Formats: sequence, structure tokens, C-alpha cells
Amino acid sequence: MIQLLQHPSPAFRFSRLIPAVYNRDEGVPATPKPPFELIDHTADAGIVAHGATLAELFQNAAAGMFSLMVAPETVRSDVRRDIAVEARDVEGLLVSWLAELLFYVDADEFVFGRFDVSRIDDQHIAATAFGEPINPERHELRLGVKAVTRHMLDVSREKDGYSATVLFDI
Repeated sequence: MIQLLQHPSPAFRFSRLIPAVYNRDEGVPATPKPPFELIDHTADAGIVAHGATLAELFQNAAAGMFSLMVAPETVRSDVRRDIAVEARDVEGLLVSWLAELLFYVDADEFVFGRFDVSRIDDQHIAATAFGEPINPERHELRLGVKAVTRHMLDVSREKDGYSATVLFDI
């Protein structure tokens, strides 16, 4: 059974990361979607990420994954890592992007809190991730994400942007 959970930090959920969304037909603000929502799944954890663009979707998916591991407000943007990955399709690209970020957690004990996508299409992404080494005294550590899975993986184009469902092995 899948259950959507609210993001643990209301301040983050309604922060400046959420762009204003307008109903073009009526010229009035529409209710914005959160950057991501957490999914409670048997033996796994996951997110449903949203974005007005594919770049924003990938940024929000990364922010969602890291929010499972560490309190986002405790991560500084002291160090930058340039990251480029490619895949056969957009779903594979999302998995490769998140797996590459997860590699830094495992190999370098590093966490990220901000993501800037400079180029993206259905098969390539070039981005910069900003973060710092894990500091257990300052970081509020949460779940240990072991891997990005393809179970229930979905990237969809919607009338107001994109959404993606991703589950993680914890």
C-alpha cells in the first residue's frame, strides 16, 4: 500500500522553491504543487516530485531524496560538485541522476542541499550539486537510502509540468 506523507518541514514545503503557478486561462494564481511529497511504502521509501520544467523536476527529485536522509535546513552549500549523466530515456536518466548523487553519500560521506540543472533533455543532464561532508553533530540524519529502484518508477508530463514517482531501497 502506498500512502502520501506531508514533507516533514512545513517551512521547506512552502519555501521559495515553489514557483508561483498561474492559471493562464483566467490570469489568477493557481494552487502550486509542492516540490515533492514523501511516499510510505512497505520496506521502501519514496517520493512524488513535481516541476514546471524537466530541470525543476530533477532538482526537486534530488531534494526529495535527500530530505529522506537528512533535514534539508541543516545542509550548507559550501562545496559544489559538477555532475553529468546520460541514459537511454528520461526514466533511466532520473535513476542515473539520483544514483550518482547517492554515490557521493556512500563514497565521500557527503550530503547535498541545493541542485542547479544547467542542461537537460530526455537522455542527458548536466548539473551542479551543492552540499558538504556529513557532520553528525550538526546534521539531523534520517533514513539510510541504499539505492534508487525502478519499482513503480514513473516520469509523466502533465498539463502544468512534470511529475515523477521514485522508490528507494532503505
